[in-house]
Amino acid sequence: MKRNFIFFLGSAILILSSCATSKKIAALKPAASYNTGNVVYDKQLSYVNLPVEISVTDIQSQTNKYLNGLIYEDNNLEGDNLIMKVWKQAPIVVNEKNGKLQIEIPLKIWARVRYGIEKFGLSAYDTRDLGLNGKVKLSTTANLSNWKLNTTTSIDAIEWNESPSILIAGRSVPITYLVNPAISLLKGRLATMIDQTIEQSLDIKPYVISALQEVSKPMEVSTEYHTWFGMQPLELYATKATIANKKITVNLGMKAYLETTVGSQPTLKFDANKLQLMAVDKMPSEFSANIAGVVKYANASELMQKNFAGQKFESGSRSVTINKIDLWGKDDKLVVQATMAGSVNGDFYLSGIPKYNAETKEVYLDQVDFVLDSKNKLLRAGDWLVHGIIAKKIQDNCKFSIAEQLQDGQKTMATYLSNYQPVPGVKVNGSMTQLAPNKIFLTPNAIVAMIAAKGKVAIAIDGLK
Repeated sequence: MKRNFIFFLGSAILILSSCATSKKIAALKPAASYNTGNVVYDKQLSYVNLPVEISVTDIQSQTNKYLNGLIYEDNNLEGDNLIMKVWKQAPIVVNEKNGKLQIEIPLKIWARVRYGIEKFGLSAYDTRDLGLNGKVKLSTTANLSNWKLNTTTSIDAIEWNESPSILIAGRSVPITYLVNPAISLLKGRLATMIDQTIEQSLDIKPYVISALQEVSKPMEVSTEYHTWFGMQPLELYATKATIANKKITVNLGMKAYLETTVGSQPTLKFDANKLQLMAVDKMPSEFSANIAGVVKYANASELMQKNFAGQKFESGSRSVTINKIDLWGKDDKLVVQATMAGSVNGDFYLSGIPKYNAETKEVYLDQVDFVLDSKNKLLRAGDWLVHGIIAKKIQDNCKFSIAEQLQDGQKTMATYLSNYQPVPGVKVNGSMTQLAPNKIFLTPNAIVAMIAAKGKVAIAIDGLK
């Protein structure tokens, strides 16, 4: 009887001990797999303002560079009784006023004047040489045509230091009537010369193409995650030029593809030969780009682990805690390894489709479920964990914030939108006004959340040499 009691007591202890000790279950670990090692997000079609600013001082410099020395010569006395040579006496001065360029050209003129009478078929002529000093004032309007700055110049006035006259018999005799026809011809010639000089010296195409070529070079915006940004100009537009604030602004616009990549440089290529300049009345300005929020799996695991810290998931008398989280990718799904302890012990694996919540700036998992082998083994232990409220709570905690990463991405993008100068004389400025969630990519090294940013961007080209 005593032996039977001892046997019963031992059996009861074993049974109770068996009930008190949770099962250790070993589920198969899903192997990581990725569609590609590089992420190339769909290129975005954008419009970029491209104001080309030509300062008045640049125009003054170019005009003085191309217009020097003897600028006009007439060696024929016949017809107007005048031979004339005209030199630029001092540097040309260019200013801006009331939407026009105001140009002053200091001139030195040597002239040989023939004068006299002709009567009854007889003529009596004499000649005199004279020197004149004066200043020609011109006004100019500007426009853009075929990449070149076209101007229309007219003479406002000619101011002589002394009135044109000659000495005859010791007396000063005005010869304005003789000089004026030649001066009228000179006026037209000077206006044409100014227009031709500006057109020849201010061809903006080389500067625009050179600037776009530099801006279009792929930029590695994050060396840590090898995140790249690239641009491919497609078309250029132009509205009319304006003269104000001591500069001529040629209002250009550009349609371009923008591309963000992770892992390798963008495939977009710059082809200057395909760029055409088209005249338009109004310039589109919508700009779209992608900001990459990149999170390493280890960092994402730590962030997700915080959601489970101190939590016990209970169902009746049964409960589990999740002590460790690991993450990796498999066929565009995020695998969550949850190390559980409690009524069930072991590493179990869930998977879900990563998505982005714009309000909370979090990556969360949609359509979360236990991986098949983990699910089968848990079902053998009872479906309380697989189908119950605990599974829903675990799913709700499978998320992590990428606000910090997005903020870093915005800061990085902002550096390229605040007086960024890829080359001297080219400045990029703009602002991001709207952010919207886009696709999430899983790479071998990190989780990449693409956020579509909209705003306005302008590339200003200044300082012609």
